Amino acid sequence: MSVNLTLLIVMGVLYACGIYLILERSLTRVLLGLMLLANATNLLILATGGYAGLAPLFSKSTDPRDYNDPLPQALILTSIVISFAVTAFMLGIIYRTWALARQDDIQDDAEDRRVAKTPSFDAEDDSVVPEETSEFPVTAVTEAAKEGGLL
Repeated sequence: MSVNLTLLIVMGVLYACGIYLILERSLTRVLLGLMLLANATNLLILATGGYAGLAPLFSKSTDPRDYNDPLPQALILTSIVISFAVTAFMLGIIYRTWALARQDDIQDDAEDRRVAKTPSFDAEDDSVVPEETSEFPVTAVTEAAKEGGLL
């Protein structure tokens, strides 16, 4: 299977621009980045479909290998529906943010800065866990099982 080089370059540019826009602080740019990523993903799925073949309609005289695979087309259709839903949701968030604050940028708050300054090591979470964490020792459990006739 051979993939068109132009299609790969367009996919790469769409992915690069989409990721760049998602990293912005403006919700509108995040929405545009998500839309670019969705379109790049549609092109990726289209490229994995291979060469165009015959429509998947059954005919006794046609070799089964000549048919087109309908799965990538179904995946692209699903991707279009999901990207439309995400776009509608983001438009609702953008509208609500604009109606409440009259700004499109997401600002840092004091809690974000405090969390960013805290060290990642936590003595309680990162401590060494003992091998036996049960309140019942393994020897007591096996002895009780032997007495009960289970072992």
